Amino acid sequence: MGKLHLEYLDSNQLYVCGSCKAHLTNNRELISKDFWAGTGKAYLYNKVVNIYTGVLEERMLRTGLHSCCDIFCKNCDCKLGWKYEWALEPEQKYKEGKFILEKNLIEKAEWEN
Repeated sequence: MGKLHLEYLDSNQLYVCGSCKAHLTNNRELISKDFWAGTGKAYLYNKVVNIYTGVLEERMLRTGLHSCCDIFCKNCDCKLGWKYEWALEPEQKYKEGKFILEKNLIEKAEWEN
């Protein structure tokens, strides 16, 4: 088995895994804070790093039928949210290829560069 390679982001406002603090994304990738998940509030992001995806499945969510896969931290295997692969409703297509991170499973890390 090879050595794990993690990507590190250069930003003073990062979101990191709540368990192991691996970098996930930053404020520039944030699309919306108006989402809900199993653990409470959730955020929609354009890009997330240091993750891997689970099995693709169809889910009936509040906004209709979507094809999604759970996302997990590449460093510690904790579940972090999900990725939207496909949306049935035309007004939901903007979510395709985007990521949900559950607020209770991540942390905001701020420091000065």
